Amino acid sequence: MIERYTLPKMKSLWSEEHCFDVMLEVELLACEALAKLGKIPKGAASEIRRKATYDPHRIREIEKKTRHDLVAFVFNVQESVGELGRYLHMGLTSSDVLDTSLAVILREASEILVDDLKAFLSRLRRKANQYKRTPCVGRSHGVHAEPLTFGLKLAVFYDEAKRNLGRLERAKEVISVGKISGAVGTYAHIDPFVEAYVCKKLKLSPAKISTQIVSRDHHAEFVTALALVGSSIEKFATEIRHLQRTEVLEAEEFFHEGQKGSSAMPHKRNPVRCERLVGLSRLLRGYAHSAMENVALWHERDISHSSVERVILPDATTLLDYMLNEASDIVGTLLVYPEQMMKNLNLSRGLIYSQRILLSLIDKGLARTEAYDLVQHLAMKAWKDGTDLKEAILRDGRMLQTLSPQEIDDCFNVAHHFRHLDRIFKKAGL
Repeated sequence: MIERYTLPKMKSLWSEEHCFDVMLEVELLACEALAKLGKIPKGAASEIRRKATYDPHRIREIEKKTRHDLVAFVFNVQESVGELGRYLHMGLTSSDVLDTSLAVILREASEILVDDLKAFLSRLRRKANQYKRTPCVGRSHGVHAEPLTFGLKLAVFYDEAKRNLGRLERAKEVISVGKISGAVGTYAHIDPFVEAYVCKKLKLSPAKISTQIVSRDHHAEFVTALALVGSSIEKFATEIRHLQRTEVLEAEEFFHEGQKGSSAMPHKRNPVRCERLVGLSRLLRGYAHSAMENVALWHERDISHSSVERVILPDATTLLDYMLNEASDIVGTLLVYPEQMMKNLNLSRGLIYSQRILLSLIDKGLARTEAYDLVQHLAMKAWKDGTDLKEAILRDGRMLQTLSPQEIDDCFNVAHHFRHLDRIFKKAGL
């Protein structure tokens, strides 16, 4: 299913060709560093770079015999170089190449995801400001609470997305770590200069200390950051799903001409894109769990993490790429119904203003418990009888002894709830 939606840019990062290209660059940079150290003849590195290439079909052919993908890759590159091929992979172990090239690809993937999230933020910002003063009802426990605005709803998602941007940018740095330190991290057969040189050229940080591999807490933190972004997308998608319910219908996904919601019911307009995002966020969280399971390996390294990462890292980055682009489009094309929002706001016949009445009574000198019981009694009666709370208050002698009709009327002014909107939006950077 995801293959249809995969964006070419992210997809190309995980192509066999790109992976081989980065692996080859790691090998060639290592040769350059060795040449600078005088460990291989002058000019050998440039000659190797000029000749070095690979053939995926030949690599697979060699791997049938070696049963080792990196060995097959090195052997094939050596074939293309000829006699100078003996200087390739000198003092390196497989993970020096694989972990360092993986860091390059994950850094590239992170840059795409950061751009995706910035685009999502831009859409949210525009929509939040558009509906900054559009009244709607706030809900807690799924029940009407107090008035807010639709723009404020979106501002909350915007603020959370900004935090996610920070997480992604930090995750990019966390994962941008390479290592070329040999079989158990002691640099026994390779000078630390090689690691420093290669990592600098690839815009990576050398691991401060490593075993045969870069410690997998780096990767677990990275995938967890992706899962957090996915969870925030799920939070947004879940809100839209609720708002699209027939009984609510305050907003809904754009429904394209010719689109069908059901094979059986022609009237259906379902929030299928948001539901898809909710499902995919579950998958991302599962990948985060798998990444954490990869942290504890035997001694200086085992291979149990490798098979997991070959699935979760391409999948997690590709999934989030898709999810962010999909969420951006949903925001940009969202159908919003202010009239229905106002209708729902008035659905409880004034009950959502109960706290304002409570506080007004307290201001007049009533004890909080006494004021609370009085307002609750009238609210429950109005709810049961299906009458307006304001009418019930205006008929109550105790209320009229405490509050004037004008003061009561002011308690039901929705504008009171929006006095600090500008301040809230400014705090959120909107």
